[in-house]
Amino acid sequence: MSDSTYVPPKVWTWDTESGGRFANINKPTAGATHEKELPVGKHPLQLYSLGTPNGIKVTILLEELLALGHEGAEYDAFLINIGEGAQFSSGFVDINPNSKIPALLDTSTDPSTRVFESGAILVYLAEKFGEFLPTDPSARAECMSWLFWQMGSAPYLGGGFGHFYAYAPEKFEYPINRFAMEVKRQLDLLDKNLEAREYLCGDEYNISDIAVHSWYGTLVLNNAYDSAEFLEVDSYKHLGRWAKQIIERPAFKRGSLVNRKPNGPDDKEILERHDASDIKL
Repeated sequence: MSDSTYVPPKVWTWDTESGGRFANINKPTAGATHEKELPVGKHPLQLYSLGTPNGIKVTILLEELLALGHEGAEYDAFLINIGEGAQFSSGFVDINPNSKIPALLDTSTDPSTRVFESGAILVYLAEKFGEFLPTDPSARAECMSWLFWQMGSAPYLGGGFGHFYAYAPEKFEYPINRFAMEVKRQLDLLDKNLEAREYLCGDEYNISDIAVHSWYGTLVLNNAYDSAEFLEVDSYKHLGRWAKQIIERPAFKRGSLVNRKPNGPDDKEILERHDASDIKL
């Protein structure tokens, strides 16, 4: 442990230099910083997002719905560059006052329906199309429990462990150990649950799998935060089996490419999606 001890002031003040990698997009106030309208495409569903773990939840579900033949799930996916502060535009704030991606506008309703928070969007779409959300009360409760577990647990993984292990301007033992312990507990929980189940809730794939995989599947398969060895993610065999099974789904492969910047001429990621033909596997 460091010998230096931080003594909080009586009143906190904003130090724009203390935010590490994301200092330029974090601020202690809400609301728009500039006037700019959002673009609008041709499809019923307008998605404003980025290919982060939260963002791909929605595009994967939309691709799953389209694969089942739901034409009303056609969507335009516009890129919101959070590094440039696009989430603080007046148009985006009108759809999501919390200024976080993803945000959805359903223009098939009158008036149009805005939905923000990735978990809320998954539930909205699952209910709208009657897919990937059980109707039996007990099965629905199990699905919603795992979905809400993800929404409450992922901040420990991303904002907690990921930030202090990979993004903070300095590395400190206490927060890394604190959040690593919690992430290991979460991984063990998932691994134990999946020992006896094919998917999180049993035999059927649903929105809880989509939500949890976007964070924890990415962690165990893609070495998120360059932490695979540190967290010994290969030791969670059942979690790894589940994660590998899901990435073989065609809709997962399609949805996970959307709103992402290609890293080279051979990469299949696309910044925006406006037609099924935009995605080339």
